[in-house]
Amino acid sequence: MYKGSCLCGAINVEITGPISDIIHCHCSLCRKNSGTAFATNGFIDTNKCKVIDYGSKLGFYEFKLGKKRHFCTVCASPIFSSNSDNPSKLRIRLGLLDSPIAERPISHNFISSKASWEDLDAELPRYDRFEPSRTRS
Repeated sequence: MYKGSCLCGAINVEITGPISDIIHCHCSLCRKNSGTAFATNGFIDTNKCKVIDYGSKLGFYEFKLGKKRHFCTVCASPIFSSNSDNPSKLRIRLGLLDSPIAERPISHNFISSKASWEDLDAELPRYDRFEPSRTRS
């Protein structure tokens, strides 16, 4: 079982099935929705996902007819997307998960619309904490 929650903890999810077709999506919609260079999404069976919504905080934005992006109305964390064309599947945002997962991404998608500053093959330094040049305030 995989568990996850939004930033404020008002919404929790429990996933009892596998996560399939995990991708890093660079499309402009995912970039705008996540506020980052790309969103990492995977599909789950709707009946294998339990949403625990403390105080009815799960909201949605229907950006196209039948296509909804669900989020926490308190902290604005993206939770999942649903599509009325395929109600048996949800597209979950993997950043939501607190549990380690066994599945791995299979591709970077929509790279032709990736952020201009994103370098997929960057040889950037890696740190376990903040970068050394950052000053604490």
